[in-house]
Amino acid sequence: MSGARSFLGLRQPAQIPELDDLTVSDRSASPRVPLLLKFAAFGIFFFPSNMVLKPLGAVGTLPLIFALLLLAVWLCSALFGLTNPLDTRHPGRMGFVLLWVGTCASYAAMYSGYTGGSESPARAAADRWLILLLASAGIILVTAEAVRTLNTAMELTRALLAGAAFCCLVAAVQFFFRIDPMQWLQLAMPGFTNNGGNTTFQIRGSLMRVSGSTFHSIEMAVICAMLLPLSIWRSLYDPKGRKWVHWTITALLVFAIASTVSRSGILGLLAGMAVFLPFLPRLARQWAYVAAPVTVAALFLGVPGLIGTLTASLTAGESDPSITTRTNNYPRVAAMVEEHPFFGVGPGNYMPSNAIHILDNQYLNATVTIGLVGLVGLIAYLTFPGLTTLLAARASRLAPLRCLAGAAAAAGIVAAICSLTFDSMSFPVFALTYPFIVGLSGGAWIMVRRELELQKVRTSAEQPSGPTQSTTPLVPKEGTWTP
Repeated sequence: MSGARSFLGLRQPAQIPELDDLTVSDRSASPRVPLLLKFAAFGIFFFPSNMVLKPLGAVGTLPLIFALLLLAVWLCSALFGLTNPLDTRHPGRMGFVLLWVGTCASYAAMYSGYTGGSESPARAAADRWLILLLASAGIILVTAEAVRTLNTAMELTRALLAGAAFCCLVAAVQFFFRIDPMQWLQLAMPGFTNNGGNTTFQIRGSLMRVSGSTFHSIEMAVICAMLLPLSIWRSLYDPKGRKWVHWTITALLVFAIASTVSRSGILGLLAGMAVFLPFLPRLARQWAYVAAPVTVAALFLGVPGLIGTLTASLTAGESDPSITTRTNNYPRVAAMVEEHPFFGVGPGNYMPSNAIHILDNQYLNATVTIGLVGLVGLIAYLTFPGLTTLLAARASRLAPLRCLAGAAAAAGIVAAICSLTFDSMSFPVFALTYPFIVGLSGGAWIMVRRELELQKVRTSAEQPSGPTQSTTPLVPKEGTWTP
C-alpha cells in the first residue's frame, strides 16, 4: 500500500501545515512528483500529436494515452483509499466540472435527436471531445494531488519546461534552416500513422512562421507565452541545476514567441507579463524592465526583418485577411446559435468544409458546438484558475509561493485571453498543456490557503499569556535576490 502511494505521489495532507513545505529547498526527503505525471508533461511536447495508433484513430496519440493512464491511476487510488478526492478541492476543478456538465448535456441532446440528426461522424467527433475532457481530468486531478509543496511544484515545472525547451529548439531549427526535425521522430515511431492536421511552415511577410513540435505557430506562441512566467519563477528559485541553463530556456521561450510572428503570441506575452511582474521580487522586477528593451534589440539584430514583419502584422487592421475572415464569420455564428441556442450542434461537431469558415475563437466555437450552457462551463474552465490564483497570489506573504501563484495565474489568464483569438481547444498540445496549468494553479491555491491557516495557528499560539511575548516573525521575510 505504501509503495503504491509513493508511486502515485498521493498522500494525505498533514493535519497542521508546516512552513517548510511552503519554501523551495533541495531536500531529497521531500515528496516526489509521480514519474508518469512528469513523463506526460514532457511527452506532450516531445511526441508528435499527429502520429496515432491506427486502431484507435485520432485519440490514439501518445500524450493522450498518457493522460488517460493518469486518470485510471487516480480513479484506482481513490477506489482503494490511497487518496481522498475531497482533500484537493480548488476553483479550477470546479470550472472543469461545469464544462463537463455542459458537455454532457450537449452530448445527450445530440444523441437523443433534440439538436438534430446524430450520424456516425457526428458521434465520433463528440466521443473524441469527451475523451479529451477525460484525459484533461486525469492531468488536473493528479497534478493537484502531487503538487502539495513548492518542491513538488518545482519538480513538475522542470518537466514541463524541459518539454517546452525541446519544442523551442525544434522551432529554432525550423526557423533558421527550414528543416523539420519532427519528421525524423515520426520515422522512429513504428506502428503509428500520420493523421495529419499540423502546419509546420507558413509564410508571413518576409519571414517563415514555424510551429516547433506543436500543430500550429499560433498554438506554440500562446503556449510559450503561458509558460514564460513559470520559467522565470523557476529561474529565480530553482536550487538545482545551473542558472544559465534556466535562463537560456526562458530566452528560448521568448524567441519562440517571436519566431511565430503571431499577434496572439504578442498579446499573450503582454498579458502574462502584466499579471506576473507585480509578484516578482523588487530587484528581479527592476531587472525585467531593463531586460525588455535589450531583448527587443537582440531580436532586431539577430533576426533581420523580424521586428518589421511583427509591426506590419500588428498594424494591418482590417486589411489583413486573417482578421476579416474572423469578423465575417460572426453572422454565420449568430444564425447557428439561434437555431440551437442552449446545447449547440454537439461536442466537437463544428466541422467546416472551407478553411475560411474556421472559427478562430474558442468561445464562439463552444457556443456553436455545446451551446450557451456549455459556454458557461468553458468560461469557468478557462477563467477560474487564473483569476482565483491571482487572488491567492495577492494574499500570500511568502515570496516563492507568491511568485509561483502569480506565474500560474498569468498562465491561466493568457490562455483565457488568447482563446479569443484562436480555437484553442482544437489544438492538441494546448488542450493537454492547459490542464497542467489548472492543476498547478490548484496546487498553488491550496498552498496559499495552508499558509493562511498556518498564520492563524501561529497567531493563536503566540498570544501573550504572561509578561513575555514571542517576537518570532510569523513568516520569514523575503530574502534578497541575486541575478
